[in-house]
Amino acid sequence: MAKAPQNAVPSAKGKRGRNKSSSRGRSTKPDTNEEQLIEYYRDMLLIRRFEERAGQMYGMGLIGGFCHLYIGQEAVVVGMQAAIDERDAVVTSYRDHGHMLACGMEPKGVMAELTGRRGGYSKGKGGSMHMFSKEKNFYGGHGIVGAQVPIGTGLAFAAKYKNTGGVSLTYLGDGAVNQGQVSEAFNMAELWSLPVIYVIENNRYGMGTSVARASAAKELYRMGEPYGMPGEQVDGMDVAAVHAAAKKAVRYCRGGNGPFVLEMLTYRYRGHSMSDPARYRTKEEVSDMRDNHDPIANLSKVIVESGAKTEADLKEIDKEVRAIVVAAVEFAQESSEPDPSELYTDVLVEV
Repeated sequence: MAKAPQNAVPSAKGKRGRNKSSSRGRSTKPDTNEEQLIEYYRDMLLIRRFEERAGQMYGMGLIGGFCHLYIGQEAVVVGMQAAIDERDAVVTSYRDHGHMLACGMEPKGVMAELTGRRGGYSKGKGGSMHMFSKEKNFYGGHGIVGAQVPIGTGLAFAAKYKNTGGVSLTYLGDGAVNQGQVSEAFNMAELWSLPVIYVIENNRYGMGTSVARASAAKELYRMGEPYGMPGEQVDGMDVAAVHAAAKKAVRYCRGGNGPFVLEMLTYRYRGHSMSDPARYRTKEEVSDMRDNHDPIANLSKVIVESGAKTEADLKEIDKEVRAIVVAAVEFAQESSEPDPSELYTDVLVEV
């Protein structure tokens, strides 16, 4: 059973305002069936293996620019995405490969974009931080810290204006919460009762700075409280806990009640980017998270103990996932580089 991470952010106490709650330490829910758990396991494993291979390719010089890996945080996006449908929109920051895969974007297209190839989702022009899929309602990773938050708020405005019933999942990190544009977006979202869920992926470090040193607010799920916005703190290393909180937030937003904040207590195993040696934290800290709080390892124990799958079955799933990643790498390497004429495409839309 997944344990709550020993996060620098303290658990909620003395909560004020409406509908405030904390689900830190919440473990796998009994109403989550075995089939769902196996699907979560497969999806998280795909992100993990994809990111591991992306890291290798970056080291080989096959991926240029910046590359921010999602290893360790897989439960957040998998649990959240399982709670939405085709009406809903997704936008996130530059640590975005996992979000793309969880949205159902093809690993081949994502890997091709990482390597700057024509077969990528942005035709090789976006790279790691800037790829999109209108088909999957994925409105991109964004390289500017916090820039996606007003965009996600705008997506929620569009959903309400068009009366689609859709919800905007807007992901941001703990390093972005104190950006001025985030506060402005929160104010407008509550003022206009927009259907947006702000998912704060609190992985404890904004680049190399601990959230305890960077944020006067220690309980980030309460950042929307001055605007009357409800929030909840969740064990982001437990995919079932994430999913349960996601369903609650989606129901709230679809019901016309306005925005919701979810703070996911999670952890990234690698540095901020591939160029970050992460010397600002101890090896013991990282080892503790890997050994005791890993979302994939802990879920595998739940699945095996329930009798849904054996260890051999899970190894077979891993084998299948690895084959998907290998095929994605081969596709990327076989794809051609974009023609120079692509510099002049997708820069203007006439309406």
